Amino acid sequence: MTYIRKKIMGMDVNRIKLLGLGVLALATVHSMAQNITLQGPVKFLALGDSYTIGESVPETDRWPVQLAAALQKRGVTCDAPRIIATTGWRTDDLKKAMDAAHLKQEYNLVSLLIGVNNQYQGKSVEDYKPEFEELLKTAIHLAGDNTNHVFVVSIPDYGYTPFGHPKQATISHDLDAYNAASRAIAARYNVPYIYITDISRRGLSEPDLVAGDGLHPSGKMYTEWVKAILSYVTIK
Repeated sequence: MTYIRKKIMGMDVNRIKLLGLGVLALATVHSMAQNITLQGPVKFLALGDSYTIGESVPETDRWPVQLAAALQKRGVTCDAPRIIATTGWRTDDLKKAMDAAHLKQEYNLVSLLIGVNNQYQGKSVEDYKPEFEELLKTAIHLAGDNTNHVFVVSIPDYGYTPFGHPKQATISHDLDAYNAASRAIAARYNVPYIYITDISRRGLSEPDLVAGDGLHPSGKMYTEWVKAILSYVTIK
């Protein structure tokens, strides 16, 4: 204790202030964390790409379907989710599909997971930001303008799959930038952000988390995602 006290006494005032501000910032971020607040019956709209439609897994293993089943087990009436997602979609593809679907403001749970194909196809993060923000604003509107009925899921890291492993460092670097952008935008709109990228980075050390195609998540990984999502859920 004496040693620690001497170290603190030896610090300049500005450094001590910075340490205090850092602790305060962490506390503020924690206090601002948002929950997904649900009250049945739940009408669920899932927006995204291959990760939302569940490429290479049975329909029952898709994470939106697993989430609906998990809510039902908790006593929440939840219809089968409406999924607007297709393998290969970028942000602009999803927007076109949503416009064509003529969606109504009738959902009390809306998820958004999009961006991996922007990265894969070499699009810039700067181009991604306004398109993602527009999609998020539409998602909020479709959820009755209630941000507690919307959540964003981070982009998983396919660098930790057999397909992506040869370029893992580049993929991870790029997706960190994409996820930082989507996280910041979600925070700006006070929307819960579910970070599942760390789960996806177990894909090489835990091969059963990767689907048989060597690229997409398995049903087991999607189950881990659902656990992460449920940790944000408050049921009224």
